[in-house]
Amino acid sequence: MSDTVVVGLDVGGTSTRATALTLDGRRLGDGRAGGGNPTSHGADRAAAELLTALRGALADTDPTRVRAGTIGLAGAGRLLADPAGRAAFDRAWHDAGLRCPYAVHGDALVAYASGTAAPDGTVLIAGTGAIAAQVHELRLDRVADGHGWLLGDAGSGFWLGREAVRRLLADLDSGRAPDALGQQVLTDLLGTPELAARPRDTVDTLIQAVTRRPPVELARLAPRVVAAAIAGEPTGRALIAEAAGHLAESVTRIRPAGTLTPIVLGGGLLTGDTPLAAAVRDEAARRWPDAPLHSAGDGAAAAAWLAARDLPEVDDPTTLHALLVPATTQQPGRQRPAVDREGTGSGPWGR
Repeated sequence: MSDTVVVGLDVGGTSTRATALTLDGRRLGDGRAGGGNPTSHGADRAAAELLTALRGALADTDPTRVRAGTIGLAGAGRLLADPAGRAAFDRAWHDAGLRCPYAVHGDALVAYASGTAAPDGTVLIAGTGAIAAQVHELRLDRVADGHGWLLGDAGSGFWLGREAVRRLLADLDSGRAPDALGQQVLTDLLGTPELAARPRDTVDTLIQAVTRRPPVELARLAPRVVAAAIAGEPTGRALIAEAAGHLAESVTRIRPAGTLTPIVLGGGLLTGDTPLAAAVRDEAARRWPDAPLHSAGDGAAAAAWLAARDLPEVDDPTTLHALLVPATTQQPGRQRPAVDREGTGSGPWGR
C-alpha cells in the first residue's frame, strides 16, 4: 500500500498548491503556482497554473504511480457545469502525465477535511469572503452565506474593510475627528490622514477613492481593523465583536443549538492568531459548548486524503487521515485554545 500515490490540490484565487503523498504518509513532493480559479482567471490560465503546481509536486515521482486525485476549488460547481473549463483541466491533468481519474470538490469541503476526519460536522470560513457549510458523510449539505460582497459575506475581511470606511464616513459627516483606525484608513486610501478645510471634500474624495477600485479591495483594510482591535481601540474592538456575531449567526442557520459534531474554522481570519478567531471561538463555545473545535490546516493534503478514501485498499479512512493530513489545533468548545498562525486559502486574508 505504501507504493500507492495520491495527489491533492488546493486551488485559490491567488495561489495553487499541490502535494503528492503515499498512503503511509510520505510526502513525495509539493508544487506551487499562481491563482488557479477559472472563475477569476479564465479556464486556460487556471489550467496552466494547475499544470505548473502538478509538475512541481510530481518532479521526483513517476506520475503513472498516482492512483487518484482531488482538486479543491471555490466554485467547483461552475467548473463541473462548464464543458470548456472541465476540458482545460482535463488537458492539464493529462499533460502532467496523470492517467488516473480526479474529483473536484468545493473548497469548503476541503477546508473541513483539513481539520477533521469526522464524516459529519460544520465548517466556517472567513477570509476575503465568508461562508458556512454543513457537512454530511463528507459531502456539502446545507450552506449559509457565501453570497458575495454585494449581498452577504457578513463578518469577512471585505465586511471589516467596508465597515471601517463606513464608520469613518459617519464620523466625518458628524463633524467628529477620525479616531486612530479612521486616520489609518484615510492614509491607506488617500495617502494622508489630513482632512480638507471642508470635511465634505474629504468625504467626497474618500468615496471616489473607494468606488474607482474593485470593491473586493476593501478587504485589504481588514488587517487595520484587526490591529486596531489588538491595540484596544474601541472601533476596532466593536467591529470585531460585530463580525464574530455575524459569522456565528450564519452557522446557526444550518446548525441547531447543542449539536455535538465538530466545527472547523478556516480562512486566514479564523486560523490565524487574530482577535476575530478568538471571538468566534468564544461564540462557538457559548452556542455549542460540547462540540470539538478544529482549525483548518493543509488543504492540499486534505484533498489527497479525500481522493484516497475511495481506493479499495483503504479500509480505515480515519487512521489514514492522521497519516496524510498534518494535525491541527483541536479543543473542546468550552475552552479557548491557541489557534494556528498559518491560515488557509489564497493569502493572509483570502478564502
